[in-house]
Amino acid sequence: MSVLIFLIIILIFIVLIGIVNEKFFHIQSDIALIMFSFVISLILLILSRCLKLESLDEFVQGLGDFGFEEYLMDGVLCFMLFSGASKVNMRKFRQNVRAISLLALLTTMLSSVFYGCLFYLVSLIFGFGMEFSMCVLLGCVVSPTDPIAATGILNKIGLSKNVCSVIENESLFNDGTGVTLFIFVRSLVIHSGESNFAVLMFKEIVGAVAVALGVSFIMFKLMEVTRDPIKYILISLLDVSLVYIICEHLGFSGVIASVVCGMYFSGAYSKIERRIMVVDPKDLYKDFWEIVESLLNAILFVMIGLLILHIDISRYIFVILPAAIIINVCARAFGVTVSSLLTGKRNIPGNYNSFEYVTLMTWSALKGGLSLALAFGTREFLPDDIYDIFINVTYVTIFFTVLVQGLTVKNVYFALEKHKTARMVKSRKTGSAAE
Repeated sequence: MSVLIFLIIILIFIVLIGIVNEKFFHIQSDIALIMFSFVISLILLILSRCLKLESLDEFVQGLGDFGFEEYLMDGVLCFMLFSGASKVNMRKFRQNVRAISLLALLTTMLSSVFYGCLFYLVSLIFGFGMEFSMCVLLGCVVSPTDPIAATGILNKIGLSKNVCSVIENESLFNDGTGVTLFIFVRSLVIHSGESNFAVLMFKEIVGAVAVALGVSFIMFKLMEVTRDPIKYILISLLDVSLVYIICEHLGFSGVIASVVCGMYFSGAYSKIERRIMVVDPKDLYKDFWEIVESLLNAILFVMIGLLILHIDISRYIFVILPAAIIINVCARAFGVTVSSLLTGKRNIPGNYNSFEYVTLMTWSALKGGLSLALAFGTREFLPDDIYDIFINVTYVTIFFTVLVQGLTVKNVYFALEKHKTARMVKSRKTGSAAE
């Protein structure tokens, strides 16, 4: 199937699902895309199995075989991260930097290891035949929260800006931790003798930040030379794509580098805002990145739904379904709990107590395309049956977090806000009575 035909099919999905959802269901648009594309894919799969038409089989196989990993990791990921990072509120980022850092670094590492421990127990009980290092590797795949899902979904459902800032910033930065930990644990699985995690982490982060800041500084100087808003767009595209390629070639984190580029351009762009208003009164630069983010998000969510056509169902699926969901929630809650203790009550964002903070950060942890891309990257060194478990677990986790958690996180948020208000009122009354 050619790229143009595949793009036409994706756009048909996006347009039709969007219109039907707008008229009848009123579900958050990104969630509707992944849910209905999954349902349509299942119908196509069932029809191809039942009717046994060669043309239908070829069409279904072509949809499923289109390179998801290449599309995301070697194509659009850097642009999606740049767009999300360029909207970071720097004041709120600095205000919550301790909580964000602990969530992005410590929570991701602890969740990955704790996930691996729990899944290893399940593997022993049900005879999956997975080594402990493989189970931890699976934890590295599914533990990082997804910035694309976070910015695409959570921003649109009414959460406060302060809460959204913490969730989005964690999602933007913890992917670098997840990818680095994945590379390290993968080396243990395949016995490649990779350097220790601390060295690998330092190299990935410091190298990525250095390249991103250096190239972005030069590119922004070029932006200051021109007064053409179209060139602003082209320079920003060149910046993030060049930085991503350089970092991936040198073994640094292209994910973190893309985020740093977005934040640098956002901060530098705001300093010349008066000049920008003169030469770009229609705000073409920001509108362009808004449209790019919406379009690429929509394509990605449809592609995730279509991937059911390409996935082999594991023979342990009825064990995997509940285990993937329960272990994911438990591992995330464990990681956030430890981080909240180190953050300290005074530094927990939103005036939450530990229970409220852990609950919200656990339930708002959506997973997405990056986890699938990492899971697909294990094909070359894992046995087929273990690889199927990886893909099945990752797919189930993404669907549960996006559909169930994504659809209910607004209710959880407002319930926690109500709980917080009642707690604070009770505390004031107790304080007044004591005086």
